[in-house]
Amino acid sequence: MSFDLTMRSGSKLLRCGYTTGTCAALASSGAARLLLTGSMPASLALLTPDGIRVEVAPIFCRLEGERAICAVKKDAGDDPDVTDGMQILAEVKKTDSGIRIDGGTGVGRVTKPGLDRKVGEAAINTVPRQMITSAVKDVCELAGYLGGLEILISVPGGEEAAKKTFNPMLGIEGGISILGTSGIVEPMSERAIVDTIETQIRQAASLGAKKLIALPGNYALDFLHAQLPDISAYPVIKCSNYLGETLDMASLCKMEELLLVGHIGKLVKLAGGIMNTHSRMADCRQELFCAHAALCGAGQELCRALMLQPTSDACLTLLEDAGLIAPVLESLLAAVQRHLSRRAEAMRVGAVIFSNTRGLLGMTEQAERMIREWRMP
Repeated sequence: MSFDLTMRSGSKLLRCGYTTGTCAALASSGAARLLLTGSMPASLALLTPDGIRVEVAPIFCRLEGERAICAVKKDAGDDPDVTDGMQILAEVKKTDSGIRIDGGTGVGRVTKPGLDRKVGEAAINTVPRQMITSAVKDVCELAGYLGGLEILISVPGGEEAAKKTFNPMLGIEGGISILGTSGIVEPMSERAIVDTIETQIRQAASLGAKKLIALPGNYALDFLHAQLPDISAYPVIKCSNYLGETLDMASLCKMEELLLVGHIGKLVKLAGGIMNTHSRMADCRQELFCAHAALCGAGQELCRALMLQPTSDACLTLLEDAGLIAPVLESLLAAVQRHLSRRAEAMRVGAVIFSNTRGLLGMTEQAERMIREWRMP
């Protein structure tokens, strides 16, 4: 029995999967059914919040004393999800009244405010909790059971898998999160990444932060700690390629200032107003170097050569040899600032740009002012 739902990504059809929240709800329904009816289910099914039917066979379903345990295998489809193939277990036992849900081994605990759950609670988000509750209530109704249930969700190997997720950065310790809003995993979905960025921003806002540092990735984090250690104590979030969405969400969360620190290969695209820096969305690095070099007096031969370079660092080498690296970077940074300010509206925003081989290349005027103020006692 397999889940068969596909979606188009470019020119390819990719297979969808289902979330850890869906797995937890399916496993909970299976354990509840065995506990309340004595019947071991051959298959488990539910409708996701998006109205899509998911039906799977449990890995196992068994009674252990006064409790029942059911396991469902997480299937992420064609999405590169670290939880793909993991077992999501639900342990169910009877109580006097109500439905109580908690996390066991391999499910993280919230240690910082600003997340979907309160500090100290298991990282089982609201929609999965609703799905679990709905699934077991249906079983209770069919079984004619009027008492309560206690449900414990666990994930063998979850603590190790969580190290490959954003959980440590978000303050979720001890395991993975049980997630999902639609119940379905869309392969290569941007939604999960953008949702994580928003969670980071909301968490910083909940702690009273008004200033934020946004980094596309680990190179920028290494640069920040090495070159700007005196400001690295401010809240830092990773924004991946989603610079525009990051600015929008920071403004929505009432951030007053945002400093973007990134590699020239990504941030040069901002000079053209490109707010999603993934290569499949847009590139234009060579075109931007060429255009600003021409504005700074470069001749046709240099412009042609810039258009043929494979990397931003290679473009910088040509500009350095021509004695134009400083004015071209100044021109690019001015364009970066214009586009950032236009997108950020009332929020102050600036950018610091570096190269792995050359170190700091420059910063916008707004970034210089912000960093100077942030350093003041």
